[in-house]
Amino acid sequence: MTRRRLGTAALLAVLVAALLLTVPSLRDVVARVGDMDPGWVVAAIALELGSCLAFVAVFRYFFDRVEAPVARRVAWTELASGVLLPGGGVSSLAAGGWLIRLTGEPTRRIVRRSSALFFLTSAINVAALAAAGALLATGISAGPHDPVRAGVPIAVGLGAIALALVAARLRRGSGWLGDLTAGLREARAALARPGWRVAGAIGYLGFDIAVLWATLRGLGYGPALGALVAAYLVGYLANWLPIPGGLGVLDGGLAGALVLYGMPPATAAAAVLVYHAIALWIPAAGGLVAYARLRRSLVEQEHAQARQPARALRGAPDCQKAPSRQPARRLRSSDLPSSAPLRLAPWARRKKSASSLSPSRSAS
Repeated sequence: MTRRRLGTAALLAVLVAALLLTVPSLRDVVARVGDMDPGWVVAAIALELGSCLAFVAVFRYFFDRVEAPVARRVAWTELASGVLLPGGGVSSLAAGGWLIRLTGEPTRRIVRRSSALFFLTSAINVAALAAAGALLATGISAGPHDPVRAGVPIAVGLGAIALALVAARLRRGSGWLGDLTAGLREARAALARPGWRVAGAIGYLGFDIAVLWATLRGLGYGPALGALVAAYLVGYLANWLPIPGGLGVLDGGLAGALVLYGMPPATAAAAVLVYHAIALWIPAAGGLVAYARLRRSLVEQEHAQARQPARALRGAPDCQKAPSRQPARRLRSSDLPSSAPLRLAPWARRKKSASSLSPSRSAS
């Protein structure tokens, strides 16, 4: 078994194991779903699917040289890796970059484009955090208006944006650091010339926040926009802890952030539990199916590449084969063209000249 098959099989086993670790939490989810309006549950599932498709769109924007079916499967695999593996977005980028490298993409381009994708989605997150804080601080949105819960999101968001703009102006370095700064500039260029695929970065975040909103609505609570967005982004900081699937960590972080921004504790805990189940199982199931198909195509590609040298050797002429021996045939005058003069060999010309000089027998 080759290194490629071992590596892809190991990643598949890790993803499946991480998914199975979340099964016990579904017992509580089923109990909570029974208390919710079924229409809002269906809406939450559809919104999560929309978030996944939006990520696929923005992923294909940055990896436009990869074949479309392969790019879609790698994007879904990144989504599954992000929700199942520790590290969140960093783990998903690492897994996706490795899979794209197996398709033949240059390493430096993968680093540059992956970092551009990461910086673009991160820019959307910090901009949304700053906007949510502004909505709370100005009183446009209901929720806490104090300087800590409204002002800190603004400061963090604007500070991150300013830091990114300064880093993008730095002189280009060498090696992987230069590729990272180049990715930052590519993310800025994508924002300067937005297209519908770039808008997928907004949909990726917006639809996922809407899933949490739908679960809260299903429990009869209507959250304010500013408070919901700020609580969502603050709560997701817990996802950086190295826990597979964010089990327990993301639930506690999101529920605590919702309570911090003024939502009822019992409703927040129930809504987050259902949200986490939807936000985990939709990308995880879709990613596992896509990765299984991607792994099969990668193995088939490897087999095809291994067969190409053998075919080339079979098609090449055999230099060791002895030349065919055919019986020699005496040259005839009919084989020569009629216009070609007959040339005698040197010895024949000498014999003919000698015979012309000697006297004939008849004359003697």
